[in-house]
Amino acid sequence: MERRLFLKGAALTGAATTLAAPAIAQSRTDMVIVSTWPRDFPGLGTSAQRLAARITELTEGRITTQYFAAGERVGAFDSFDEVASGNAQAYIGADYYWKGKHPGWAAFTAVPFGLTYTEIDAWIKFAGGQELWDELAGEFGLKNFACGNTGVQMGGWFNKEINSPDDIKGLKMRIPGLGGDVIAKLGGSPVSLPGGQIYENLVSGAVDATEWVGPWNDYFLKFYEAAKYYYWPGMHEPGSQLALGMNASWWGSLSKNDQNILEAACNEENARQMAETNANNGTYLTKLIKENGVELREFNDDVYEAFGEAATAVIEEAREHSDLSKRIMDSVLAARQDIGGWMAISDAAYVQKRNAVIGI
Repeated sequence: MERRLFLKGAALTGAATTLAAPAIAQSRTDMVIVSTWPRDFPGLGTSAQRLAARITELTEGRITTQYFAAGERVGAFDSFDEVASGNAQAYIGADYYWKGKHPGWAAFTAVPFGLTYTEIDAWIKFAGGQELWDELAGEFGLKNFACGNTGVQMGGWFNKEINSPDDIKGLKMRIPGLGGDVIAKLGGSPVSLPGGQIYENLVSGAVDATEWVGPWNDYFLKFYEAAKYYYWPGMHEPGSQLALGMNASWWGSLSKNDQNILEAACNEENARQMAETNANNGTYLTKLIKENGVELREFNDDVYEAFGEAATAVIEEAREHSDLSKRIMDSVLAARQDIGGWMAISDAAYVQKRNAVIGI
């Protein structure tokens, strides 16, 4: 009996040993991320840095990120080529910077008179936007996800009043994307500059006006020192979607689990940045007006109608570029009609009536 008990115990010990297999070491990879934003810049820069750190945290170090702000490894507008070539694994930026490569890129940041944050988020995730983005990005060897948004932007900073469409003629304005094409349609001269170069160009008079983001971000670039009039609302970027663009070959080398983690990290930061921007814009708008003497102006109906006519022409030109560009723009317009129609009688209608009743 003692022998049988000994043999039984030995068998159980052997079974336990078999079940307790040694942990399998998981492969680790470096992820160099370049950015179009200045380092530590509130909102845009800090959001990008936060996402980079979060990726390493969520993957428990399997993906170790190295983050480079604009100009630290390559220039802001060189980020696309750095990643497409495989010299870096990812960029964080605004995809409308690449519209010279294909006009369809603009749709995944902002289309003039296009989609707000709520609408573009719905379009990308549930109304065909991500699939079209994948198709476009795939042509350039990339894989992209939404990773931030700054909402409806201000109309911009101007050194003169804008009382009619004629006041746009001859205006040199820093404004990228399809919004810049709208300004060109009205006789202005759009200029594309990375964020870190705007202030010096505005101060020197190299540009007469600029758009950037909104009160929180604009405050820290001190545009109030160079321009007097702060116009609203912006027609050019109603919901400025930001992107994590990854080299497609590198993305394909990751495990499905790590791909899911990267997508989840982007979704998290996409919501977080929008919330942070909304939490700060009101406070900094008050600072700009009360502490810095900024004059807040609303674009009048004549100017806004001219913007709308020009935007319609710009979108049509983008549609004519190629079959893919047409399908992207048609999808945006369908989302504007469908999702935007719901927003008109839900969020927009409620906020307008609430503010009228309580006096905001």
